[in-house]
Amino acid sequence: MTDLKPMKEGKVREVYDNGDSIIMVATDRISAFDVILKNKIVNKGAILTQMSKFWFDFTKDIIPNHMISIDVNDMPEFFRKEEYTGNSMKCKKLEMLPIECIVRGYITGTGWASYKENGTVCGIKLPDGLVESDQLPEPIYTPTTKADLGDHDEHVTFEETVDILEKKFPGRGEELAKALRDNTIAIYKKCAAYARERGIIIADTKFEFGLDEQGNLVLGDEVLTPDSSRFWPVEGYEPGKSQPSFDKQFVRDWLKANPDSDYLLPDDVIEKTIEKYKEAFELLTGSKFQG
Repeated sequence: MTDLKPMKEGKVREVYDNGDSIIMVATDRISAFDVILKNKIVNKGAILTQMSKFWFDFTKDIIPNHMISIDVNDMPEFFRKEEYTGNSMKCKKLEMLPIECIVRGYITGTGWASYKENGTVCGIKLPDGLVESDQLPEPIYTPTTKADLGDHDEHVTFEETVDILEKKFPGRGEELAKALRDNTIAIYKKCAAYARERGIIIADTKFEFGLDEQGNLVLGDEVLTPDSSRFWPVEGYEPGKSQPSFDKQFVRDWLKANPDSDYLLPDDVIEKTIEKYKEAFELLTGSKFQG
C-alpha cells in the first residue's frame, strides 16, 4: 500500500481517512502553552491511546463513543507496523462540535488565578474562603471554543455555547448545549470517583463530542489522559498549595522556570515525564503498560 497522508494534523495527533471510519494516531509529540516542543516523549502516544480505550469502555454506559478498535489488524495494511502499533485507534466518523467541554472539580491553574482576583472562575461565582487546590462543592462546567492550531481557546458562557451550536445546528442549540454540559459532568463524576479509589485525583479535564450520521451525541477525541487532564496523587494531597502531578504540568512548570529553553527539554525531564504517564496509566487501569 502507498504511504497515506493524514487528512488532519494537530499538535500531537494525526487523523487519517479510512472511508467509513477514521484512524486516529497519537504521536509521541508533546505540546505546552500551545507550542509543539522539540523533543518527543517515547511511548507517550501508546499510553494516551490505551488509557483512552480504558475510559471509553468505562463510560459507555453514560454515552456512546467513537472507538471501534485499537488493534492494527482491524486497520488498513499501512498501519500494521511498529510505529502505529498501540498508539492508533480506529474510530467512527463524527461531525465534531465546536466546543471543548471543560469540567473542574478542584480550583487550580487559571481558575485559581481568576478566583483570587474576583471570586469567580470563568464567570461562575464560587464560595468565599477557598484555597488553592481545594475541592469545589460541585464540579463546574467551563466550556471554551476550539481554536485552530497556534490560536488560543476562548472561554464561553453556557448561553454563548447555545448560540454557537444553534448557528451550526438550527433548532438544536439549547438541546445540544445541555447535553454537552450534563454528559461532561456525569462522565467526570463517575471517573473522578473511580480514580480517587485508585490513588489519583482528577482535578480537571476536557471532553469533545460529535454527532454520528443519525444525529446522536457521541463522545470522541481522547478521554481522561495526562494530556487532556490534570492528575494529582491522592497521597500527600494538601489544599493551600499547588500539587505534584502525573500530567504534563511537570513540563509546563519546567518551561516556566526555564524561559530561555526554546522549548527543548533536557533528558531528565523527558524521562520523568514518561514515568509519570506510565505510573498514571498503571494506577488507573490496574494493568502494566506494555510499550
